[in-house]
Amino acid sequence: MGFKVFQLSGSCNDFPWGKKGSQSLAAQLCSKTPGTGFEIKEDQPYSEMWFGDYPDYPARIAKTGELLKDALDGDKEALLGQKVIKEMDGQLPFLPKVGHSHSSCSGRYVDPDMGQILSIAKALPLQIHPNKELASKLHEKDPENFTDPNHKPEIAVALSKFETFAGFKPLAQIEPLFKLEPLRQFVPQGTDKWTDDTLREVTRNILKADEATIQKAQEGLSKVSKSDLGDAAYILDLLPRLQEQYGAKDPGNLVALTCMNFMVFGPGDAIYIPADGIHAYLSGNIVECMARSNNVLNSGFCPPADRNNIDMFCDTLTFKAHSRDDVYLPSKPSDKSKNGKTVVYAPPISEFNMLKTSLSPGESEEISPSEGPATLIVTQGHGKMHAELQTFDVSEGYIFFVAPGVPVKFETDAGMQIHMAYV
Repeated sequence: MGFKVFQLSGSCNDFPWGKKGSQSLAAQLCSKTPGTGFEIKEDQPYSEMWFGDYPDYPARIAKTGELLKDALDGDKEALLGQKVIKEMDGQLPFLPKVGHSHSSCSGRYVDPDMGQILSIAKALPLQIHPNKELASKLHEKDPENFTDPNHKPEIAVALSKFETFAGFKPLAQIEPLFKLEPLRQFVPQGTDKWTDDTLREVTRNILKADEATIQKAQEGLSKVSKSDLGDAAYILDLLPRLQEQYGAKDPGNLVALTCMNFMVFGPGDAIYIPADGIHAYLSGNIVECMARSNNVLNSGFCPPADRNNIDMFCDTLTFKAHSRDDVYLPSKPSDKSKNGKTVVYAPPISEFNMLKTSLSPGESEEISPSEGPATLIVTQGHGKMHAELQTFDVSEGYIFFVAPGVPVKFETDAGMQIHMAYV
């Protein structure tokens, strides 16, 4: 193909937890990509736009319609680079998405790779992404539902107010709640001191309980006084909201509210979810990037038929994230930035980092080359991008692939924001 920088078109999916029609940021951005012919249907939910090379919702080269994967396979040396060829299976090692959240689940929820925008209208399923060892086993046994052998740690960067359940609360905050009458039944008999194993069994007991038990426990919980709940009094506001989305028989309501960190973030805040980390995004618009995988185990916030094996889910849980601080991923000034307009989100994994460049009217920024490939999306505003002796007009929703070794310069008269995932 010759060029090392080219425009991409993403693919939009329609999971039922997405926002409807043009309320969906994912759909808005998809419709702004030139030449795709994507038209928004106002009665349809749009949940995520993916722009990686993963086969489920693949990106294409905007000019030719060629699959990004085919282009990369055709010139791995130039477009992926030696690091990715030698250390990362010779394919784009991340999956990017943009999306929003509201709350719903039906059918199999698929989490995107680096390169997605999510628009969330209701809670995503209560889920974990299995680690490499389990993912390999599941892929071998059930390749239809577990479509790759990889792990899927991920980051989510908020583009709007973003509400999420992620990781477990400290045990000292969970234990008092389970002394309350409606919840006592889920604690293993003979427990005197709580450990992570206690929490694993409490989670298992809730997820395996019958619907009548769950409904009764939620009724009881809704009548507990704010003073008895203390710092967890927010449960009383959130419980009816979750019940409206998934009903009062869904065990996800109890696990999320009593055991998990509930966090509200603003634009630019980010979280990191390790492999096997429990999470459920509740509302907001986010740019998401993950290791190249689409494996997920669901256990709540979805119909019983969509839930995976509960014992496997609970046995797989890790307790790396055990407080809000363990989940929050702070941004730092990026050493790839020439003019200081770019921050980096650097999760503790080898597959990718994410940059966010924020330019006011009249400002410019130059990003130094990377060892591996990058994909970027303009999330606000418009301007120009200079790369590889080419100048591109860029605006909100435009997506580009940038090969290793290529510096990129942005300038804008109007103001612009860009998110870029890179190896």
